[in-house]
Amino acid sequence: MENNNSTSDEPNLITYDSPYPIYAMSFSGDTQLIAVGSFIEDYNNRIDILSFNDETLTLTQNPNYSFAHPYPPTKLMFRPSNDAVSNTSPLLATSADFLRLFSVKNDVVEQISVLNNSKSSEFCAPLTSFDWNDVVPQRIGTSSIDTTCTVWDVEKGVVETQLIAHDKEVYDIAWGEAGVFASVSADGSVRIFDLRDKEHSTIVYESPEPDTPLLRLAWNKRDLRYMATVLMDSNKVVVLDIRSPTMPVAELERHSGGVNAVAWAPQSGSHICSGGDDGQALIWEVPTVVGSGVGGGVGVDPLLVYSAGSEINQLQWSVAQPDWIGVAFSNKLQLLRV
Repeated sequence: MENNNSTSDEPNLITYDSPYPIYAMSFSGDTQLIAVGSFIEDYNNRIDILSFNDETLTLTQNPNYSFAHPYPPTKLMFRPSNDAVSNTSPLLATSADFLRLFSVKNDVVEQISVLNNSKSSEFCAPLTSFDWNDVVPQRIGTSSIDTTCTVWDVEKGVVETQLIAHDKEVYDIAWGEAGVFASVSADGSVRIFDLRDKEHSTIVYESPEPDTPLLRLAWNKRDLRYMATVLMDSNKVVVLDIRSPTMPVAELERHSGGVNAVAWAPQSGSHICSGGDDGQALIWEVPTVVGSGVGGGVGVDPLLVYSAGSEINQLQWSVAQPDWIGVAFSNKLQLLRV
């Protein structure tokens, strides 16, 4: 079977064409691997791990790094930190019906664990998302439609804690510190949890329209005061300062369709990228004073606009090489050099 190579004549753009629609994607810690997951409304899905060469500007599919996955993965994430430096093989986590971990080494992908906290052996509540703690790398937090968030010790394969986090389905989760995470839900709230005080949570934002779900959450790793969330069917990116709950720092409103994905720049605390149904990826510089800009960010224009071929489902900003952003739309993965 031949390798499927993707190159580009355009030095700032590399395209990979997949045989199926793409949703989930992740850069490895050293950015040499990129995982993409199919979105097929069926039990049988696939994950492909591509090799990225930033000198030749090529994406190469290794057939040994392509494997079946039950259901479409809702998220993919490589273990944080530079695995090449720590001299360990990359680990890839996936969420769908369960949380799964795969090791990638010696041209083989091997499933090493399936983590299920369901009390019933027959049924499980699907996982909507997860986040890998970059301070405590054995810790992964998952979010589920059953209103819970679960914190796993993935090295021991045991649950550290499970919390009823919201009144409705939990759609996304993000770590801020070693023991602090936030989540968003169909109940329209952003809540912060501290594992040292599991009985309480802090609501830092609620949808202005009652019962409008919040779908995505991104916590600014360069400046933990700020996070961004996305409302269902909304063209806004809502930027929050957790010191000033309820009042957004900015509402970035230049998309002409619903926003599906947001990612903070790993090298800068004031830049964020968003992608939406309008097929555009926008890079913004965020006002950092509450209410700055015209109407709290309403007048903020993006620094950079990229138009994809169709609705953008997912985007990720490479931590190791922050001049590359990955954008997934239709059956394509595109890497943009910014």
